[in-house]
Amino acid sequence: MSIVLKVEKLSHRYATAWAIRDINFEISQNGVIGLLGSNGAGKSTTMNIICGVLNQTEGDVYINGINKREQPKLAKKQLGFLPQTPPLYTDFTVNEYLTYTADLRFIEKKQVKRSVDEVMDRVGITHFSSRLIKNLSGGYKQRVGIAQAIIHKPSIVILDEPTTGLDPNQIIEARKLIREISQDHTILLSSHVLSEINLLCRDIIMIEGGRMVFSDSMESFNNYIQPSAVLVRMENAPPEAELLKINGVTKVQSLSDKQYRIYFSGNNSISESIIAASMQQNWKLTEINLERSMLDDVFKQLSQNS
Repeated sequence: MSIVLKVEKLSHRYATAWAIRDINFEISQNGVIGLLGSNGAGKSTTMNIICGVLNQTEGDVYINGINKREQPKLAKKQLGFLPQTPPLYTDFTVNEYLTYTADLRFIEKKQVKRSVDEVMDRVGITHFSSRLIKNLSGGYKQRVGIAQAIIHKPSIVILDEPTTGLDPNQIIEARKLIREISQDHTILLSSHVLSEINLLCRDIIMIEGGRMVFSDSMESFNNYIQPSAVLVRMENAPPEAELLKINGVTKVQSLSDKQYRIYFSGNNSISESIIAASMQQNWKLTEINLERSMLDDVFKQLSQNS
C-alpha cells in the first residue's frame, strides 16, 4: 500500500520555544486517521505545516512522495483542507462558491461545471445549489466546506474538528459523510471527541508536549481507555430507569432535571445509541459530550509512557 503522507523529523520553533520536536509518521492510502492532542500540544502547528500554512523550522513533509518544501505548489495540489471554521463566502450561492474554489484549485475551465456538479452530488447539497450559503443550516454549511476540500479529488483530506458546533443529528450525518469520503481519500481527522475518534478512525497519532507519544491502531489505543461517561442534556428528560435500558449503559447520575452523567462500558457507539433513543422517545436531546477529563487522563498516561 502506497504512502500518501510522510512526516519526517518535523520540528518548529516560535522565537526560542519549540512547538513540536522530531515528529515522524507515515499514512497509507484511504481510511480515516485520527490526530489527537490536548490544547497547546502542537497538533495545530503540525496540521498547519502539513497544509502549507506554516513553514517548518526543520524536517520534511512528503505528499505522494513530493517534498512540500521543495515543490509546494505541486504538493498542495494533492491535498484538501477543512479548517475548524469553514472558509465560506456566505454571500455566494453554493454553486458560485464551489465554482470559485474549483478555479482556485486550477481545475480546467471545461471541467469546472462537471466537477462542481459531481462534488455537490457527492456531499448531498445539489438541491441547495442556488441558495445563499448564509441561509444554510450549520450541517449544510459543513457539507459545503467538505465539498471545497475534495472538489479537486486530492489524495489526502485534512479535517480539523469537523463536527464542532453541530447538533446531534448533524453530527451523525457528518460522520456518515466522512466515512463515505474515506473510501476514496485518505483523511487526517483532528478531534477532541474520543467517541468520534473511536467511531471513525482506523489508526491514531497523538502529540503531547510537542512530541509524538503514540502512533498505532485504534485497537491498541483503546487499551488505554477505561470505561467512561458522557454528559447529556435533554429538554424532555426521561426517568433514569429508561436511560439504563440503553445498550452499554452501566450507571446514570442525575445532575439536574435536564442533565445526566451516563456511565458506559464496552460500547463504542454509545453516543449514537443515546441519540437514537432520544429521537424515538422524543427526549429532545440538546447536548452530548464525553467528559474531557477522561481524554486528558489518556493523554497524561501516554505522555508518561513515552
